[in-house]
Amino acid sequence: MISKQIIIAGGGLAGLIAGIHLRKHNFDVLIIEKNDFPKHKVCGEYISNEVLSYLNFLDLDIDSLHPKKIDTLDFSLVSGKTIRSKLPLGGFGISRYQLDYYLYQKALNLGCCITKETVVDINFSNPLFEVITNQNRYTAAVVLGAFGKRSNLDVKFKRKFISKSAHWLGVKAHYEVDFPDDLVGLHHFRGGYCGVSKVETNLVNICYLSNYETFKKYKNIEEYQDKVVCENPNLKKILDNAILKFEKPISISQISFDKKQCVENHILMIGDTAGLIHPLCGNGMAMAIHSAKLASETVIDYLSNSISREQMELQYENKWNLNFKKRLQTGRLLGKLLEKEKLANQLMKILILFPSLMSLIIKKTHGKPI
Repeated sequence: MISKQIIIAGGGLAGLIAGIHLRKHNFDVLIIEKNDFPKHKVCGEYISNEVLSYLNFLDLDIDSLHPKKIDTLDFSLVSGKTIRSKLPLGGFGISRYQLDYYLYQKALNLGCCITKETVVDINFSNPLFEVITNQNRYTAAVVLGAFGKRSNLDVKFKRKFISKSAHWLGVKAHYEVDFPDDLVGLHHFRGGYCGVSKVETNLVNICYLSNYETFKKYKNIEEYQDKVVCENPNLKKILDNAILKFEKPISISQISFDKKQCVENHILMIGDTAGLIHPLCGNGMAMAIHSAKLASETVIDYLSNSISREQMELQYENKWNLNFKKRLQTGRLLGKLLEKEKLANQLMKILILFPSLMSLIIKKTHGKPI
């Protein structure tokens, strides 16, 4: 049995950020990740500037990766009706392939232990966890859950959302196509939503979420994009001129936007494991980073004997709800509105008449600088 202070189950964005934060405070951290680095992931690849000061606090030089500075949003309906708005805080475009690898290297340099294994079970017997992988058994005082949108561990823990049908499919690829550096597009199409923005390589990330009921009627991704996604003339113009730079688009199925508990089985859940915001809000990466900060700060208090485990769990839950609960609710509400075409058109007419409302919606789904 291998003993560690802190184990982070998952080495994605939230897991790596938490590892870096905790190592900066000299805690013994093991990150268990089943995939190799670097790796492309289905992701919108836009990060709100609300987290920039925190990334600077962690001594992460994001500018060295040459991200695209983004300050403008185009939002359109299936019909092509578009409204443009300035992003109150702005953000930046960067690929997960580049960012995760940079964070991985930083975590290693700080002394994080990172191992390629698959976590198959986590058991808690006060005061320690037992973490079982396909290769080893570990014990730890604290475990953070950063295993993504959907995992076999969710099934193992019998999390409520996992028993409900999840009918969303995510598709992402990079393309060579003319597109402004400073713009992020969020475009609605029948049965889904698509985000478009540039990343550091000057390629354009096109990532969309599709209702599986509409997708399954077509033979493949290419036909679906041609017949459904391109019904929105904005997306048709982009995709008709785009050169695919991946061998083929990557995808992930059974994405759930249902409510999740941020603490389960005494594990503090971070990133998408704790809750997934609707993609039309375009803020999932910033939320993952922020959640890692909140969890790390609370864990530090616990391991410094300032609070009990019960207090640690309660404090993290309260912080999570304070920062994210309303944002997630707003995202779900907007998603439901836009699934109804007549309501969506009415909403667009109102936004065109009162453009300041668009800024208000953006503020409701984005946080303040941390």
